[in-house]
Amino acid sequence: LCPGVRFMSGKFPVLSFSLLSAPFRPFSCGVSRFAGRGVCLARPSKTLRSWSRGNTRGFSHIWAPVMAKSSDTAPSREDLIMFQQSGREFVDFLNASVTPFHVVEEVKKLLEAAGFTHISEKQSWDTLKLGGKYFFTRNLSTLVAFAVGGRYTPGNGFKLVGAHTDSPCLKAKPVSSLKKEGFLEVDVELYGGGLWYTWFDRDLTLAGRVIIRTAGGRFDTRLVHLKKPMLRIPSLAIHLDPEVNEAFKFNKQNHLQPVLCSAVKAELQAVSGSSVTPSANSAMEKKHHPVLLTALAKELNVDPLSIIDFELLLTDTQPSTIGGLFEEFVYSPRLDNLISTFCSTKALIASCEDDEQLQADTDTRAIVLFDHEEVGSDSSHGAGSPLLAELMSRLTQSQQSCPADAAEVALRKSFLISADASHGIHPNYPEKHESLHAPHLNKGPAIKTNVNQRYATNGLTGFIIRELAARNGIPIQEFSVRNDMRCGSTIGPICATRTGVRTVDIGNPMWSMHSIRETCGVEDITHCIKLMKVFFEQFREIDDSLSADQ
Repeated sequence: LCPGVRFMSGKFPVLSFSLLSAPFRPFSCGVSRFAGRGVCLARPSKTLRSWSRGNTRGFSHIWAPVMAKSSDTAPSREDLIMFQQSGREFVDFLNASVTPFHVVEEVKKLLEAAGFTHISEKQSWDTLKLGGKYFFTRNLSTLVAFAVGGRYTPGNGFKLVGAHTDSPCLKAKPVSSLKKEGFLEVDVELYGGGLWYTWFDRDLTLAGRVIIRTAGGRFDTRLVHLKKPMLRIPSLAIHLDPEVNEAFKFNKQNHLQPVLCSAVKAELQAVSGSSVTPSANSAMEKKHHPVLLTALAKELNVDPLSIIDFELLLTDTQPSTIGGLFEEFVYSPRLDNLISTFCSTKALIASCEDDEQLQADTDTRAIVLFDHEEVGSDSSHGAGSPLLAELMSRLTQSQQSCPADAAEVALRKSFLISADASHGIHPNYPEKHESLHAPHLNKGPAIKTNVNQRYATNGLTGFIIRELAARNGIPIQEFSVRNDMRCGSTIGPICATRTGVRTVDIGNPMWSMHSIRETCGVEDITHCIKLMKVFFEQFREIDDSLSADQ
């Protein structure tokens, strides 16, 4: 039920409300407050549109407001189906994308299924073709995908969407073997600015990549995800900390170390031969628990002695899911920023399905999925690296008859959407938002603005997104932080500073950002994909009609 509203029909008051029959099938309902008046069901309608339903025992009309988009119309049946489909696909993507390495692997699968070709930065790009679709990876945690317009010439622009693959988490340290009070623990380091108290009392496990020595003396990297709950950070009983509900305080070094197993059980495993013996692989055994190495080897179906190194992250074992009474939310880890990673990937693929439209494009459309945003982006494969500039330069120079200043000209014609999560207004903490800039879940992406350049949006870049949304009936919202609160930042200002490309910051609203379980709106997934898709398809038309810096 949506909040009830009282209306008048003649001299009789009527209570109206909206009913959403799961999954996502809205009906408008009107109920007389008098006994025996009955219930009248109506079709999805515009807000406050009255529908006549024949004999209503003295009521000629029933007012039936429904939840509506910014265009004041109820979602079409096609929209509802798309909401469901995109939501289910996104949840599947989340459950498989447990680390940045797994994110890149899942994106690769989507791209390859859509006909994109895997290329390497280590090789020449002279063979790139107009109308071609390509992608490459860096560190296996950053991915770039692009489609070259069929009418592209050197000096033409790039339509870019940037997002990131990483999320705040706990990472196993290079030497992770800890033993306390008869228990084995995994020594971890805090990655990013997590809402760390949410990691207590969760069923945790490990995932990441492992370096394996192969039979031929070469080295291979393997992705691993131990799906079994095998780690836990137990909280302290209230009896031992009576003031905990007044202020939950913990030491990040001492109290966030997850318990792996009891030392006795680990020793019994060693005696029985179920784990690596202490002398068999001394280099790794000095750094990590043998039982952990054995678990990794079993999952990878390799000899424990072949494990040379690894990069492991802690992750929650509880699956992502669609929830809420009417299945309108996604509950999941890593929504920041896998929602933008997923939406940008799906939008790029969808924009290339019409081959005629791609062949007629004079620009290159691309997504850039960076790692290390949560820790500042300063790395060889973060947004602070030369990656974006190198992409544009190499692609420009890959074409024949390239003018000397083509790369610089292309920069001025290009545009970047920096897509990252936005703070949705919280029903229990509304005072944390500025009232005129408080985006709601399921009401569309938000344009994020900060005059101190914590976001890269300005009047012109924000206008282009608003115009795209208005032309295509896509709901759009605005976000600006309160003057008495600190504003976060994104890859937007970093990329704009490094390249000089015009940039706008947008993001889907969510709750509990940086928690181990975040919440976003199901409908916003579709809205975001649509917005990015029409950006790839229609940006040039709007930009060419905009009189600025001519």
